[in-house]
This record gives sequence, C-alpha cells and structure tokens, in this order.
Amino acid sequence: MKLKSIHASFIAVAFAAVLAPTVASAGIFDDDEARKAILDLRAKIDAVNSRLDSKLETKADKNTALELANENELLRSEIAKLRGQIEVLTNDLANTQRRQQDFYVDLDNRVRKLEPKRMTVDGKEATVDVNEQRVFDAAMTLFKSADYKNAATAFSSFMVNYPQSAYAGSAQYWLGNSYYAQRDCRNTISAMQQLVKNYPDHPKAPDAMLNIATCHVELKEKAAAKKVLENVIVQYPETEAAQAAKNRLSGLK
Repeated sequence: MKLKSIHASFIAVAFAAVLAPTVASAGIFDDDEARKAILDLRAKIDAVNSRLDSKLETKADKNTALELANENELLRSEIAKLRGQIEVLTNDLANTQRRQQDFYVDLDNRVRKLEPKRMTVDGKEATVDVNEQRVFDAAMTLFKSADYKNAATAFSSFMVNYPQSAYAGSAQYWLGNSYYAQRDCRNTISAMQQLVKNYPDHPKAPDAMLNIATCHVELKEKAAAKKVLENVIVQYPETEAAQAAKNRLSGLK
C-alpha cells in the first residue's frame, strides 16, 4: 500500500514537472499545438509510469525490505527536488504571464495612439491621422516661436503631403501669416488668395481677405485694396471681418 502511494505521488509530481517547463516555454498555445503538447506529455508520463512499475515489481518479487526502504528514501528525495523545481517554474510562469499581459496592454495602447482620430477641426468633424496632426502641430510651434521662415517651409510642406487634410485650410492661412510676418506681401497675397479660392467656407477666409487688403495698402495698391474690402462685405456680410472692411473703406476714401 505504501509503495502504491509513493508510486502515485511520484507520478503526479513527475507529470507536473514535465508539464510546467512545457507551459512556461510555449506561452500561449493555439488548439493544434495544445493537443500535440498534451499527447506528448501523456506519452512521457506513460513511459515514467511503466519504468517505475517495473522497478517496484522487481523489488516486490525479491522482497528485499532494506532495498525498498532505500528506494523509498531516494524517491522522497527526488520528489522534494521536483517540488522545488515546480515551485520555481510556477513562479517563472506567473512572472512570464504577467510580463506578457503588460506587453499586450502596452502594445494595445501604442496601436490606439497610432490609429486615426475623429475630432472637430475648424468646426467640422474629421478623421485625422496621427502623423498628420504631429506635422501640423510642429509647424504651428515654429510659428509661435517666431521662426517664420521655417514655419512657412513647414506649412508649405504640409500642404504638399496632406492636401486633403482637415487642417489644409488652416495650414494655408498660417502659411500666409508666416509670409506676412516676414513682410513678404506678395507671397502673403498669393497664399491668402489660395485659401479663399480653395476653402471659401473656412472660418479664416474673411480674415484672409482682410490680410490681402492690408498687403495691397502696404504695396500702395489702393484700388486693389478697396476691391477686396468690398468683396469681404459681399461674401461674408454677417461677419466681424465685414464690419472691419466697412471701417477700412471709410479710411481709404
């Protein structure tokens, strides 16, 4: 009875010892891999079971109590070692699973950050790519830091790379402002005209026309300035820009 108990304990521990490193190294199985692993483990356990039965039967036949006692002590020692190994493997497996979970959470967060976002840009709902927003924000940072030359280059590059962007109208407007900050009225007029032509409904379109008129005044092109101001009043009659255009027209007479 004691031999059977030792036998059963040894088999259980041996099974766990074989199973633990397999699970630890395999990570997450798919169905086919899991079935194959189970079949392999069963074969190994059957082999261990067969060998141990053979040893026990041989000893029982010889009826050598002393040798059985020695065998018992050896088995106990081996079982103790296996239990220690199982404890280490179990701990390693738990740590591995925790690291895997942390990795997947981090990966998921990273992927979500790279996904296009739905957001409101200039009063309209739009899908914005992460890189697209990053490039636009970088250009705005240059403008705000008074690096107008590089800001103009950045906004111009943005228009080339993201012509369909929800930020395209704003990029065109700030391109014009980057030129104006450099006292480059010709390029200012050209950039602002492109905004009004391509994005007439953009919230900055009325202001763009005022900027065009300002540049014409600075270039001493009074007639052109008056025409632009009159167009502001006609095209955007209910805006603050229209009122500003009326005030400026009074000053040009």
